[in-house]
Amino acid sequence: MNETAARQHEVLVLGAGYAGLSAAIQLAARTRKRGNAHVTLVNPYDTFTERLRLHMTATGQETAVMSIPELLDGTGAGFVRGWVTAVDADARTVRIDDDRVLRYDTLVYGLGSVADTVAVPGVDDHAHTLDTREDAALLADRLARLDAGTVVVGGSGLTGVEAAAEIAEQHPRLQVVLLGRQEPGAGLHPKARAHLDAALARLGVRVRCGAEVTKVLPDSVELADGSGIPAAAVLWTSGTRVSPLAAAAGLAVDERGRVVTDSALRSVSHPDVYAVGDAAAIRQGYGVMHGTCQSGMPTGVHAALSILRVLAGKEPRPFRFGYYHTPVSLGREDAVVQFTHPDDSPRRIVLTGKRAAKYKETVTAAPWATFARMKRMPASGAFWPHGGRRTRTRSAK
Repeated sequence: MNETAARQHEVLVLGAGYAGLSAAIQLAARTRKRGNAHVTLVNPYDTFTERLRLHMTATGQETAVMSIPELLDGTGAGFVRGWVTAVDADARTVRIDDDRVLRYDTLVYGLGSVADTVAVPGVDDHAHTLDTREDAALLADRLARLDAGTVVVGGSGLTGVEAAAEIAEQHPRLQVVLLGRQEPGAGLHPKARAHLDAALARLGVRVRCGAEVTKVLPDSVELADGSGIPAAAVLWTSGTRVSPLAAAAGLAVDERGRVVTDSALRSVSHPDVYAVGDAAAIRQGYGVMHGTCQSGMPTGVHAALSILRVLAGKEPRPFRFGYYHTPVSLGREDAVVQFTHPDDSPRRIVLTGKRAAKYKETVTAAPWATFARMKRMPASGAFWPHGGRRTRTRSAK
């Protein structure tokens, strides 16, 4: 490292999901000409996982492959491919799986969440997940080799709904069963929920509400009522968990292991650590935010702006965020878009059918253009990705 680089403030960003990548691109692009900071992004894969489209990948449809080094190109940010195995918050170091130790002055913790495969016996061994592109590709291969049979989707949340609809539409020879404790779309307006129910019925998806899976076997699932469902394949979308690395590092975490932050997204126990996306327990006036792309990207942007302000000797501003919509795919030509109040409660405004499908495709399109605009941002001025209501944070000036 040359003498100039040695004087730079080292910012390490862990995780290249929507939040982490947004933070890395924003901060690197804004400090490139200033030369007062160097940003390094750490991720186990060198391609971006577009989680909003994994239900499409899982049914054999082609989706864009985005290279993380290409997304970072021109920003001045470095990229390290590797799994994070330990964080030492006191020494300000991060260890990755090839035993390299990376030092930081400021850490952006964005390791996100994965499907909870440990709460129910057998899930880890016998069920598929949609955590990565590779996971989705494995399910796609499995489905393509089935001539008939039942596919069980465990979890009736919106991820489960989208996956069940996509599988039923792309593989009509298979019977899809959607299991969950709640009705699909339970948080939507009755009009939206009615359209969702009708779409699942049209696609032939069998829905079983109030069903609790107690065990997943190689060829079936067992339910709490003692019954079972034969399954040629199981997709698990019920619940998420975060990495235990934050807790092990001594960072203050909530009951789910998420980093507890202050209003500026800094760890309440280690202010040199910012937490973004699913890895953070971010409290707003309406409660703790839940993880989505809609909220994840703004947290990454805000963390970058906060770090810029601190580097300039200023206090970071509070993060404020309100939800705007909940788009739900129901196959390629159908969808529901539920517009929401800032607290994510449903409004009366709903889009359905082809118009909703077009809307969802527009707002969740491959984020090349979004990241490209971030790279072109000047050192001042704020950028807020489309999706949520913008926060009250102004520019980094």
